[in-house]
Amino acid sequence: MSLFWRIFALNAVVLGSATALLLWAPVTVSVPVVLTEAVILVAGLAVMLVANAALLGIGLAPLGRLAKLMTTVDLLRPGQRLPERGHSEIAELIRTFNAMLDRLEHERASSSARVLLAQEAERRRIAQELHDEVGQSMTAILLALKRAADTAAEPLRGELQQAQEITRESLDEVRRLVRRLRPGVLEDLGLVSALTSLTTEFATHAGLRVVRRFDPGLPALDEQTELVLYRVVQEALTNAARHAEAGRVEVTLRHADGAVVLTVADDGRGSAVVREGAGIRGMRERALLIGAALDITSEPTAGTQVRLTVPASPRKS
Repeated sequence: MSLFWRIFALNAVVLGSATALLLWAPVTVSVPVVLTEAVILVAGLAVMLVANAALLGIGLAPLGRLAKLMTTVDLLRPGQRLPERGHSEIAELIRTFNAMLDRLEHERASSSARVLLAQEAERRRIAQELHDEVGQSMTAILLALKRAADTAAEPLRGELQQAQEITRESLDEVRRLVRRLRPGVLEDLGLVSALTSLTTEFATHAGLRVVRRFDPGLPALDEQTELVLYRVVQEALTNAARHAEAGRVEVTLRHADGAVVLTVADDGRGSAVVREGAGIRGMRERALLIGAALDITSEPTAGTQVRLTVPASPRKS
């Protein structure tokens, strides 16, 4: 039955019921209308309106649910669908909308994959240029300053040695940026070693206590999945240092129920509502890239927890 005939039938039921009551009820209308008759007519009209509103509300409820989903749907949280029941116009509209969501989620996942792969390629290029160009140039400057300081007299020697220390610190910072842009240890030694190096470096520079809990015998993961896990930990640690005002961060990696579960929890101030900026949305896009589920919870007294559940699959050759 089409939407038009559904609404027409609902109104026909209400009007037919009201007509039957008027025909069979001992009610008359005088001229002029007396007070009791007016009260009965107004009460009957009110009953008709309430019944009509209730029946229309039931009939059009699927449209309300569809409108609510349209305003709240987020392509970074896939799987939001309405149940498809019947063969009416509303059911067909719901099926069409669900199919549209399927296409949009697929296209969003594909475009996000291309963007993230391009970002990683650009990170690698920048890291290579920093290592080859800036790093080597600063190393040459450092050696030149050392030779000059060895042969210079005071007080010039002290100034050269001070410039040498500043250059060495800058070179260390460049190398640290290179490691953040391109985690070479991830490619060479694997995920656990890369996360150990990342958390150690983070604890040193951020001044936070980082606790690591990595299960032994974790299943082998493909390179893309390991990179996503690494980037999620990197972003979660950065958020804990910048926004959470935390003193302790715990990084857990375990194998449970055929999945690898990554958890990054801090003891910071937390918040009742998680405000999703570019960093968190980036984590969600990376989770979609490998078919993982990302869950972020935050409490004012319990800090923030980032949980990434990755389906375990054999390493790709």
